[in-house]
Order: sequence, then C-alpha cells, then structure tokens
Amino acid sequence: MQGEDNAEGVSASQAECVRTTDQGSKHRRRAVLAGLTLATLVAAVATLIGQTLPLLGAPVAGISIGVGLSGVVRSHAVLTPGVRFAGRTVLQLAVVVLGAQLSLRQIAQVGKSSLPVMLGTLAACLIAAFLLGRWMRIDGDLCTLIGVGTAICGASAIAATSPVIKARNPTVAYAISTIFLFNIAAVLVFPPLGHLLGLSQDAFGMFAGTAVNDTSSVVAAAATYGREAGDYAVVVKLTRTLMIIPVCLALGVLAGVRRGKDSAHRMRVRQAMGLVPWFLVGFVLLAAANSVGVIPPALHEPGHEVAAFLITVALSAIGMSTDVAAVRRAGARPLLLGGVLWIVVAATSLLLLSAAS
Repeated sequence: MQGEDNAEGVSASQAECVRTTDQGSKHRRRAVLAGLTLATLVAAVATLIGQTLPLLGAPVAGISIGVGLSGVVRSHAVLTPGVRFAGRTVLQLAVVVLGAQLSLRQIAQVGKSSLPVMLGTLAACLIAAFLLGRWMRIDGDLCTLIGVGTAICGASAIAATSPVIKARNPTVAYAISTIFLFNIAAVLVFPPLGHLLGLSQDAFGMFAGTAVNDTSSVVAAAATYGREAGDYAVVVKLTRTLMIIPVCLALGVLAGVRRGKDSAHRMRVRQAMGLVPWFLVGFVLLAAANSVGVIPPALHEPGHEVAAFLITVALSAIGMSTDVAAVRRAGARPLLLGGVLWIVVAATSLLLLSAAS
C-alpha cells in the first residue's frame, strides 16, 4: 500500500511538473508573440513610409519609430522576449533570404575591372576603421559595424555582422543611424560630383556601386546620373554584397580566438568551421542554389520584398530595445568615424577608377 501511495505521489508530481512546463511554454510563446506582433506592425507602418519616401527607406523608418517606442517597451516587460526574438532570429532569417537574391556568377558579370575597385575600397575602409577606431578609442563592436556597413552594404552588412560579433542593440542602432546619414549625403553629393569629374555612365555606376552603402541609395544616386549608370551600379552593388560572406566568416573566427586566447594556437579547421553561424550557411546555400538556377527568376522580386520586410521587422525591434541614454553616452566620435570612412571609400573608389582608365 505504501509503495502504491508513493507511486501515486510520484505520478502526481510528474503530472504537475508537466503542467507547469506546458504553462511556462505557453506563457513564453505568448510573450514572444506579443513583442513580435508589435515589431511587425511597426515594420508595416515603416514600409508604407519607405514607399512614400524612398530616400528614407523602410529600415531607417522602422528603427526610428522603434527608438520612439523604446520607452514603452522597456516599461512593459511582457514585450521584451518577442522584441528580442525579432531583433535577433528574424534578422538572421532575413540574411538567409538575402542569399536567394544573389548569384555567385555575378562577380564574373561585372568584369575584371570592377574587382580591384571593390576589393580596394573594402580593404581601405576596414583598415581605416581599425586604425581610426583604436586611435579615437571607439567601442570595438561599434567600430566594426560602422566599418563593415560603410565598406559593404549598409544595414544588410550590419544585420549580418551583428549576430556574429554579438553586438548589443544600442550599438547596432547607432551604427545604422550613422550609415543612413552618409547614404543621404551620397545621394545628394555624388551625382553633381560625377558630372564635375566627367565620369561616364559605366564609371559612375562603378563609383556609386562601390562608394554608396545601402542598395536603395545606390539606385537613387546612379539613376539620377543616368539609366545606364543605374543598371551598372546595381550589378556592382549585388556583387559587392557577396563580400558579406568572407568578412563575416573572418569575424566569426576572430571572435572565437578572442574567446579562447589561451588555446587559439590549437584551433583546427573543424573548430573554425564550428564558428560559422547557421544563417551564413543558409545564405551561402541559397546563393549557390540561385547560381545554378534552382531558384526561379520569378521568385527573385518577391524574395527581395520578403527579405526587405524581415530586415525592417528586425530593425524596428532593435530600435525598440535601444537604450537611448547609452547611445547618447557614445558621443559624437562614432559619427565622426563614419564620416571619415565615407570619405575614404569615395576617394579610394575614384582613385582606383582613375588608375584603371
């Protein structure tokens, strides 16, 4: 009898434990859904704003609205899990979807003349970001994000890099805001500069594709210069976006080395590959699939829209989880760094174009 009572007690305890676990899981799902829904609604509004004001763009509108709502989110803890999920997992998913828009063969399409300019501006920007960031004593993660955002493709590069280096949300928000400011400056300044320098349509397309960060700003600047410049700039920009892959892989390995300095010299290739995040693997696989024609061309535009909306959702969430006071404490030095890097990239692009002509 006593054994039966003990058995019944154990069974009752197990049942209670299962019920508690189920209730906890449901509570977590509801909490994630609440924050994710808010981020999605903000992204929908931001998308409408971006369609009305293409120069602003939906991602920047989303992060701006999100920052405005950050106080509300911080005062309602129930929203935090979903906002965190949107700012991290949804952002990683967006990076995967971006891979379907690219073809590994696009590098060949832009010709040999484009690769030196792309690689030259990339190297110049990353080296300058490292040296100037240390000299100006700027937070390492913020310096990295501003550097890759300026060197590669603005918000998309920041989106891909931030999970790799585990950057904090205020750092991501500041970096994106800095990149946006100089995107606007490029759209306004570069077309008149191109006419002043007498650049051809293809030359300006190369310049815009390598010196402007965000894709929408590349299109805006190049289309202002001419249709041929716009078409050429888009191809260069898409190829430039592929630089996300080696840069993020390198940053992932460096992050692993920093986390285990004592055993860094023992790191094997297999261990290094273990540092590669799942979303970058997905990015490469979709890009490879697109290269061999597995992804129908009819899906490219819808896929691009899906990726853009997911990025807007993620950046809206990042804005909502931003500690505005922490951003203020960062000061003006990161903004100055972004300006200097913008000039470095533009000047390097023009110098390499001049040398190739």
